[in-house]
Amino acid sequence: MNAELISADSHVNPSPTMWADYLPAVYKDRAPRVESTDEGDFQILEGRRTPIMGINAMAGKKPEEYSWNIRRLDDQRAGGFDPNARLVDMDADHLRAEVLYGGGPLYCQDEEMRVASYSAYNDWLADFCSVAPDRLLGMAYIPCLEPDIAVAEVMRCATRGLRGCVLPRFPGADSAGEWYDEDWDPFWRTLIEVGWPGAIHVGGTGRVRPLPSTDPTGFMSDLLMSKFAMAEACSRIVLSGLLEKYPELKIVSVEGQLGWLPFVNYYLDHLWEKHRHWTRNQLSNPPSYYFQRQVYATFMEDPVGLREREHIGIDNIMWSSDYPHSETTWPNSKALTDEWMTSFPEDERRKILFENAERLYNL
Repeated sequence: MNAELISADSHVNPSPTMWADYLPAVYKDRAPRVESTDEGDFQILEGRRTPIMGINAMAGKKPEEYSWNIRRLDDQRAGGFDPNARLVDMDADHLRAEVLYGGGPLYCQDEEMRVASYSAYNDWLADFCSVAPDRLLGMAYIPCLEPDIAVAEVMRCATRGLRGCVLPRFPGADSAGEWYDEDWDPFWRTLIEVGWPGAIHVGGTGRVRPLPSTDPTGFMSDLLMSKFAMAEACSRIVLSGLLEKYPELKIVSVEGQLGWLPFVNYYLDHLWEKHRHWTRNQLSNPPSYYFQRQVYATFMEDPVGLREREHIGIDNIMWSSDYPHSETTWPNSKALTDEWMTSFPEDERRKILFENAERLYNL
């Protein structure tokens, strides 16, 4: 099949049973396990019994069928954990390649096991992607508690064929400081050395956190505010001078949509002109310069953002299918993107749908 679409944000959903195979031996007896009952399947971890989360595996279902939980792991779409099934679903959606997020690390109380789970998940993902390395582009999760630990995991995962890394919005511990602290310089230099972008996915804080609210107003407002939180994370990186210091470094706002970016590019420039003198901000250019030079953004469906694409930067925008999450465009991605971009110049359409991702991930 002659497919051109590249999804810059798709997801995997590994089974809880995989941890026993990938965690170091010392943790195997404490790895998550699945308990099947008449009520459904439950994950057991550190004495906690929780239903299998289903809202992140709704591909192929109608919105009226959506649910926070699923009864059985077998009810999940197999493409979330089986790479061969994934390739079948990609072909059905006219996708040439996908950038893969999600699935790790473990949210557990044992700090040492949680840190070990980063490498365990990354190894599982590398094995998943090895089935079709030119189509399945895995993003490593990095424990950002200390720069040395983060650097070591980046170097290790680069040798396994992964294509970039997922960063929390802020370093992962109170003692870890800020991204722009000099202690983190070796980490940024390492990303540049291995040719990786650093991706900030919605919801990532760097700290263990409870699941989003499931009440009618809380869940949807959580999703809304997760998009706006990307403006804080990205603007702090830009205003700190980190991107000016490392012009080869690329940052990706993932699943944050686009609509906030035109406002941020305008308003940060406005604030910078008003306040850069007394705050002693050392940027050589307005903040929008660095956003358009080094910050990419993914979207699923965002007509407002696409309308304002020139104020974001055509070279910065990357479409995504969000498979198999609840906002996915699967299996109608080609029809929808054809409809949205029917009036776009051909060069802009190509950049948004695949060329920008090709360039960022060296395809």
